[in-house]
Amino acid sequence: MDWQTTADAVPAGIVSEARAQSLMGRAPATGAWREGDPVGERRFVAIGDVPLETGGTLPSARIAYETWGELSPARDNAILVLHALTGDSHVIGPAGPGHPSAGWWPGVVGPGLAIDTDRYFVVAPNVLGGCQGSTGPASLAADGVEWGARFPFLTIRDQVRAQLAFAKTIGIDRFAAVIGGSMGAMHVLEWAIMAPEAVERIAVLAAPAAATADQVALNSVQIEAIRTDPAFRGGAYYDAPDGEGPTRGLALARRMAMLNYRTAAELNSRFERSWQSGLDPLGGGGRFAVESYLDFHGNKFTRRFDANSYLVLTEAMNSHDVGRGRGGVAAALATIEAKSLVLGIDSDRYFTLDGQIEIAAALRNSVHGSDPVLVHSEYGHDAFLIEHAVVGQALRDLLSA
Repeated sequence: MDWQTTADAVPAGIVSEARAQSLMGRAPATGAWREGDPVGERRFVAIGDVPLETGGTLPSARIAYETWGELSPARDNAILVLHALTGDSHVIGPAGPGHPSAGWWPGVVGPGLAIDTDRYFVVAPNVLGGCQGSTGPASLAADGVEWGARFPFLTIRDQVRAQLAFAKTIGIDRFAAVIGGSMGAMHVLEWAIMAPEAVERIAVLAAPAAATADQVALNSVQIEAIRTDPAFRGGAYYDAPDGEGPTRGLALARRMAMLNYRTAAELNSRFERSWQSGLDPLGGGGRFAVESYLDFHGNKFTRRFDANSYLVLTEAMNSHDVGRGRGGVAAALATIEAKSLVLGIDSDRYFTLDGQIEIAAALRNSVHGSDPVLVHSEYGHDAFLIEHAVVGQALRDLLSA
């Protein structure tokens, strides 16, 4: 999902990928947070070895996280917020040292908002396999070299197992709510199934119960865009002699993803057939405005993300299936005891509404009945990040139940 919803305007004068690169300077080999970088608002906690669903372990893992608010003496007001594919622990707050972009949910989390930091202790970890402080491919392995392509395959369940260890380490046995959208909502479902005693409420925003063939296919072409970039070097690009990383492949993957996250109606309305500069693109000298929009955001993305992490997290999303080994999706969802909110978006062409309909129909304790809360929006999948009023009200309903 596109969590950079507050920076969608295309800067005037950007007419090509090369121009975007020149304005922003050459991209680094990786946009990952690295040891020695400014810490910002991050905290870190070691969680030890993480057993993996496919066998083996990830040794000596750590989780980077941020918190807001105060934990009550009874320790009963904690809310876990889980981010989507390209998000991280910086849910709210400005850009600055250690944080290349402002927080991704400022209209929902904060004092007096739906997830009220004056009332709740809000905890947001960076996912295992991510690139903003938690152990991931850009982290150093025991041999002092980045994990790179040696980083193990992770499933959504592996990442939740790490989150459970993280919660235990920081001393929280039960969350008042576990909330997430897109990839984060996949984690939410696994929390409710794997650790029902640790979850009072859940919010599943814009995610399916299992990744479909169509979703896997959309993800697969993004993976291939990165792997076929000559600068990918089999994942060992961190200290490339020429300083080049797979920025073209990662930017292309990001452009593809943005077409999943938004809608044809929005792009047509915003850009029509306009172009950047005074040159007609039909004559070969100009560029359509929508192309420049995708260029700019693709290139910007390479400055805050890591290509290997993108592969690890995308493949984890492909693994998502709450019914695996549990008798199928319906049987797995029927075991969920938590008070539940399921929210879907009518224009979502990535995680389509039928997925949320399936989840809502199977849950026993949904605060809105057997149908998902429906968001009407032109923004597609990204609406859960943008439509603050309806999303916020749905979350208020859940938290008051």
